[in-house]
Amino acid sequence: MSAPANARRHSRDDVSRAALRLLDEFGLPDLTMRAIATALDVQVSALYWHFPNKQSLLAAVSARILEPMDDVDVEELPTSDVVRLLGGRLRECLLAYRDGAELVSSSLALGLVDSPVKPQLMKATRRDGVPDPLSRVAAEAVMHFVVGFTFHEQQRLSAGALGLLDTETSLSQGAMSSPREAGADFEDALTMIADGLRTAVRRRARAGTIRPGDPVEPAPVALAGGLAGPRPRPVGDVVG
Repeated sequence: MSAPANARRHSRDDVSRAALRLLDEFGLPDLTMRAIATALDVQVSALYWHFPNKQSLLAAVSARILEPMDDVDVEELPTSDVVRLLGGRLRECLLAYRDGAELVSSSLALGLVDSPVKPQLMKATRRDGVPDPLSRVAAEAVMHFVVGFTFHEQQRLSAGALGLLDTETSLSQGAMSSPREAGADFEDALTMIADGLRTAVRRRARAGTIRPGDPVEPAPVALAGGLAGPRPRPVGDVVG
């Protein structure tokens, strides 16, 4: 079955780009299928040629927001630095677009996009000999903390833009952190996650749950003929 004429005028990428532009301009509540179709000068039905439902379209928008995460270079960095680097970059990605954290949170919760932290973090932790189960927990902790932190941050920004923080019902000045304080708190929290991962590895090594020499799952490496993994690396008791 061929696509309708108005669907052929735009690609899947065109639709997701237009949706991202509208998200940034009007916010998530106004990001309707009709608004996207109007922006592209097509019928709403044309959008469903490219996406089976709105959630899949929103997931494509979330993936666009998270694209810069793929470019983070974690080579030669200790795990603790990678935790802070990935957390900071994720926050930048979410803050780059209005309601970015809320949209990405929804797509993550529905399993429609992959973790933006786990692949890169596990490259570093496997290199440093951290067992995969601990690495996965750390990746989840970073992802959920950053998304939640940034969601609150964007909510405050939106409320401030609407003048809602100046009303009697807003939080008192002492109850809210300044932007500089919020940034420091954010960095401190990422450091705590990195320190917690290091402590967990040491504790398990002392308890005998893991021992130096235990294997970790090999990290997949892209090769010309497909995917291959390096030889398992022994587990160490110190993370960078």
